[in-house]
Amino acid sequence: MHILWLDPFHGGSHAAVAAGYAARAAHRVTVLALPIAGGWRWRMRGGAVTMARLAHERGERPDLIVASDMLDLAVFRALTADLLAGVPAALYFHENQLTYPLPPGRQRDLSFAWVNYTAALAADTVLFNSNFHRRDFLAALPDLLGRYHDYHELATVAQIAAKSHVLPPGVDLASLDRPWPARAPGHPPVILWNSRWEYDKQPGVFFTALEDLAAGGHEFQLIVAGEHIDPRAPEFVAAHERWRERIAHWGYVPTRAAYAALLRQADLVVSTAAQEFFGIGVVEAMYCGCAPVLPRRLNYPDLLPPEHHAACLYDHDIALASALASALTRAAEPRALWRAVAAPYDWATMAPRYDALFASLV
Repeated sequence: MHILWLDPFHGGSHAAVAAGYAARAAHRVTVLALPIAGGWRWRMRGGAVTMARLAHERGERPDLIVASDMLDLAVFRALTADLLAGVPAALYFHENQLTYPLPPGRQRDLSFAWVNYTAALAADTVLFNSNFHRRDFLAALPDLLGRYHDYHELATVAQIAAKSHVLPPGVDLASLDRPWPARAPGHPPVILWNSRWEYDKQPGVFFTALEDLAAGGHEFQLIVAGEHIDPRAPEFVAAHERWRERIAHWGYVPTRAAYAALLRQADLVVSTAAQEFFGIGVVEAMYCGCAPVLPRRLNYPDLLPPEHHAACLYDHDIALASALASALTRAAEPRALWRAVAAPYDWATMAPRYDALFASLV
């Protein structure tokens, strides 16, 4: 079977899933991709026109189209009807523009939300990276449609729900395999932050909790390895100065090998995110033996077996410090426990799931 994978914003998890599956698929996968340099807004507005041209230049008729949520699939299908009419199309949602939280003071541009909606309508199958994401998107649609004065077409919400499925992202966990480093007796536990340094991940909440930990006399070290837009941002520089005596590593790690080595030095992985439709960074850290300390929201409760919820999920941002303090006392838990929780998301398990689902759509 031949799959044409359309990725107009080829970066981050979008690129990792497209390239990761293409390298391991039982089917033949052609990835048509555009670089992220144009910005996600322009990719959502104009990417379909360029992708349609590229598809015509190839001139091939695949058995299945898989498109990411950044593609205006309705426009793409209209522009390629002469070549691709009748080819089933699946739309894969990594994120969506109906519910993605906005920075303070910014209003939502509903034109992007509308592209997500019409793309879902135009798709034969709609795929979400988590069940939380599926619920979140479908729950937001009636409000989007109800903003207009007539012809709300609310019945389309049920139509989209009926053709939607959950397909978690495959993660290249095998590339993180390394021996766990030896620890000197009395070495303080290491807390890991591997989220992006942006408003939707709420780094300020994390550092406020660290202040409470330090005030309570708790010993710990820090690894801050998340990607950041501007490492010279005042709050970033101030945090580095404040915690420099406890820092084992600070800054984005560009290579997979170095990233794997850092994860295996850590004992706990922390999230304070206000947006997380799946949680690849947490899965990677757990695979490397880190115990999770996560908010009881978003997809995090679904990532963990229910028996770990009480110990690993905190209810409010102000409860993070006490959750961390409790987790520090459990830092010696067997690392294999968390590896087993994360392992099912490795491509060795996920690629056959993708193969089977995509074959069923044709």
